[in-house]
Amino acid sequence: MNRGVFQKLSVVIKRIDERKRIYMIFATDDYLLDNKPARILFHDYAKDMPIFDYHNHLSAEDIYQHRRYDNLTQLWLEEDHYKWRAMRAMGVDEIYITGNAPEYEKYLKWVWTIERLPGNSLYHWTHLELNRYFGICEPLCLENALSIWERCASLLQEPGYDTLGLLDRMKVVALCTTDDPASTLEWHRELAKSYQGVKVIPTFRPDRYFYADSPGFSNAVEALEKRFHTKITQLEDLKSALQLALAHFQEAGCLLSDHAFIHFDYTHDGDAGTIFQAILDGKRPTQREMAVYTSNLLRFLAKEYHNRNIAMQLRFGTLRNNNVPMMRKWGPDSGFDSVGECTSPALLSALLSDLLTDDALPRTVLYCLNPGDNTMLSTMAVNFACEEVAGKVQFGCAWWFQDHIRGITNQINELMETGLLYSFIGMLTDSRSFTSFSRHEFFRRILCNILGSIIQRGEYPPDYEKMGAVVQNICYNNATNFLRLSL
Repeated sequence: MNRGVFQKLSVVIKRIDERKRIYMIFATDDYLLDNKPARILFHDYAKDMPIFDYHNHLSAEDIYQHRRYDNLTQLWLEEDHYKWRAMRAMGVDEIYITGNAPEYEKYLKWVWTIERLPGNSLYHWTHLELNRYFGICEPLCLENALSIWERCASLLQEPGYDTLGLLDRMKVVALCTTDDPASTLEWHRELAKSYQGVKVIPTFRPDRYFYADSPGFSNAVEALEKRFHTKITQLEDLKSALQLALAHFQEAGCLLSDHAFIHFDYTHDGDAGTIFQAILDGKRPTQREMAVYTSNLLRFLAKEYHNRNIAMQLRFGTLRNNNVPMMRKWGPDSGFDSVGECTSPALLSALLSDLLTDDALPRTVLYCLNPGDNTMLSTMAVNFACEEVAGKVQFGCAWWFQDHIRGITNQINELMETGLLYSFIGMLTDSRSFTSFSRHEFFRRILCNILGSIIQRGEYPPDYEKMGAVVQNICYNNATNFLRLSL
């Protein structure tokens, strides 16, 4: 064998060995579990727990229609702005991201990108999905891209690979979609009548009615008018329409609401009705006027949630639609958002205290995109503990840009050290992908590794029954109890 051929063969063998090592990361029982107690906790307690994914952006229509995907591009890249951001960061042309390039070419650009994302959650998630949904253990790369594309495309046409089958494959027993108050919820109702498997539950997301200084506000008001055959000419009309929407959501099984803030401001003062009237008349509100209006509306809705036994999610620290030209071209939620400012502890405290004073504080989950808020939210939640339910106000899971190994670890550690881990309601996917549910395994392995390390270091006795109960509660039981899920 001549020297050149030998060198090429050595390179091939080396790459095969490298792939085997990566295979050993994602396909073995020890993935992310670096101590014996962690492995016991995961395999004996966490691994087989069902999934209640209480926040995602999946389509109830796609579930009802038993939608099938033809290939990995449709499954992975149609709506996932996490992946779009990574591809843009690598300099991939937009035609391969949100443009009209052929689907296989888009997939190849994603494969080229994923090889260059060591340590990124997308690398972990991509390989977990290939392994858990398709039984593929080898690392995805350009050399095997065609083979994996063809194998997955073939499996996607098999029984059990439509949207419902993908959910069943991961033991998803219930999920909560994200829905505008003007939604008819027709697909949720059809699913409730016709399917006895996974529960698909709407979540009340009234953000559009808070952004009164945005160009789309008038369209949002018109949509609500049309939906409930009413006319909104003053603030009380808006509140009445939102009450009708909440009643409709309740009939469809709604368990929780969801609010996301770009800039959280709060005040007790001001005439919200007059400000709302001026907004309807076309006047652009000042920042102070916006605070008066949104504070009034949030207090009103929180009281409604409390009376209707609906939980409230509050999300802080986003800065949305930073790239204005691209946002105008491709719309919101296209991958141009980032971490925003920290939240004012005094203003958040004032909101929660006012609601408690008025006996109108619903069960509440606080999330942050800026990790600088971690300790504040963890300690703030405990201020409003009560005998009604453990963790009535709680610091929610690592969200969006924080749902990587470090972010999840930091959030769990914060809860252990300054909050209450025991009542923590665990992981959510925040996803638009039907193969995203392996992220629950990702989270569970990290959780078990942290708790196992505590046992390993002698900081907690090796009482696996007690610690295993903590794990199972965080994986599933706490969320079902806190949100009062009925199966």
